[in-house]
Amino acid sequence: MKNTPFTEKHQALGAKMAAFAGFNMPISYSGINDEHAAVRNNAGVFDVSHMGEFILKGENALDLIQRVTTNDAAKLIAGQAQYSCLPNKQGGIVDDLLVYCLEPNKSYMLVVNAGNIDKGWNWISSFNDKNVELHNISDRTCLLAVQGPNATKILQSLTATDILNLKYYTFVRANFAGIENVIISATGYTGAGGVEIYFEDKDNAADTIWNAIFAAGASHGIKPIGLGARDTLRLEMGFCLYGNDIDDTTSPLEAGLGWITKFTKDFTNQSFFENQKAAGVTKKLVGFEMIDRGIARHDHEIMDSNGKLIGKVTSGTQSPSLGKAIGMGYVATDFASIGSEIYISIRNSLLKAKVVKMPFA
Repeated sequence: MKNTPFTEKHQALGAKMAAFAGFNMPISYSGINDEHAAVRNNAGVFDVSHMGEFILKGENALDLIQRVTTNDAAKLIAGQAQYSCLPNKQGGIVDDLLVYCLEPNKSYMLVVNAGNIDKGWNWISSFNDKNVELHNISDRTCLLAVQGPNATKILQSLTATDILNLKYYTFVRANFAGIENVIISATGYTGAGGVEIYFEDKDNAADTIWNAIFAAGASHGIKPIGLGARDTLRLEMGFCLYGNDIDDTTSPLEAGLGWITKFTKDFTNQSFFENQKAAGVTKKLVGFEMIDRGIARHDHEIMDSNGKLIGKVTSGTQSPSLGKAIGMGYVATDFASIGSEIYISIRNSLLKAKVVKMPFA
């Protein structure tokens, strides 16, 4: 397993560690429910340095991004980020990612999922026929997500740059905790507000920034947060997890990601998705809450009232914020309307659930 620059800190704090995407990662410290509440109500720090980062440079950098992603990156100006995905040639998704505009038309950073670093790199590289300069900086990039309603208030003391008023999906480069050229981005995977902080792992920057964040947040009760709470937080918001809710076989249109699929430009397999949109999808990703007692889990079958298979669960948990079991899954389009009654097959029993609007919380 790979370690991040913060692994020893997690272990010293007593984190429960486990393998995730080939990395030794903290799953929880004080418990998932406690950590979940800390982020929803205050602030918490996630080590997400396992994520991948690619730099694309050159006069054809934007052209390459436009061809391999579904969203329209031409709309980005310096300091803006965008959620997008890499479509494959079979109607599925190679990965979902963030596109950061460092310099319009010339320099961009793509942030991909940890388990898809090599896959995404190889896919993008295969389209690079115009000599775009590509750099995989994943191994030397640290990423901390400081999330929660009080996150920027705590961090403002560590930089002279205004981060209290950063608009959603914008970012700044700043001196942060004495470290130069730190990207502070108003993005995250929790729906609780806060920022993500990117910086190069050199000159003891990892120690300096980690220690500064926890020193600044000590009187505010800031906590380290593991991947367990990251999952419950993102699920409450209805955010997709690659490998669960989206993958190589799921279309962005089926996954409710039509809003990042722009047909005003040319991109990989565009005609397939245009035809799919025109014809209508046969299955949709929906959110549901359990009515009967039970927790739906990935790959549980979804049935109609007659016991006919209509879909499959992709994610499920007991929501710490709502105190009820929730989940996401693909169902036949006829059952995708809000309020539709569905049944989850759990331990040979069909437990009633209903389709609800996302986000849940």
